[in-house]
Amino acid sequence: MLGTRPDIAFAVIKLSQFSANPRKEHYERAKYICHYLAGTKDYTMIFDGNTNEGLIAHSDSDWAADINNRHSITGYFFKLARSSVSWLSRAQKTVALSSTEAEYMAISDCCRQAMWMTNLFGEIGFHVSLITICGDNQGSIFIDSNPVQEKRTKHIDIRYHYICECIEDNKVSVVFVPGNDNPADMFTKNLDRLKFVKFREQLGLTFGPTKNA
Repeated sequence: MLGTRPDIAFAVIKLSQFSANPRKEHYERAKYICHYLAGTKDYTMIFDGNTNEGLIAHSDSDWAADINNRHSITGYFFKLARSSVSWLSRAQKTVALSSTEAEYMAISDCCRQAMWMTNLFGEIGFHVSLITICGDNQGSIFIDSNPVQEKRTKHIDIRYHYICECIEDNKVSVVFVPGNDNPADMFTKNLDRLKFVKFREQLGLTFGPTKNA
């Protein structure tokens, strides 16, 4: 999951929450993941060196997804040369009071990763221009681009407002994509088969050459 299989990120992170006290049902779910990996062992991550696409990110959240503490789930991933190079699925550290706030926190976390990757590429001699972050919540995108303090946003942890500075400095841009077309959705919740397969392809995972090829 950490190195080559972003498609199982949400399932693995969700199961890891019960690692301290697992029950039989968690063992059965873990077997499902193993069966899925066995059935897709020929999947590989293919990078297209002929594309002009730069670094692009997709971000999403699932508001109050954890029924125990009502923390939302953050999910994002970065693509370079049409394949995933970085991804994350985890519970947010604080409780979001609305879906817009949860999305805003997710995009901000994604932005910090974008800045880290920009610095990394800079250290090895590659210039990274403006990074596009795709999100599916109009309210959070409005807050990103209009950092006006009001009663609905002033309670948000100040570290999440870092993205407003990055947008102002033209380091990142945030654009809207419809929720049904946002592949980061698979990092925040369980999806039906059709949507899962659709988004898996957008991660850059494809069938590799067969053993007899």
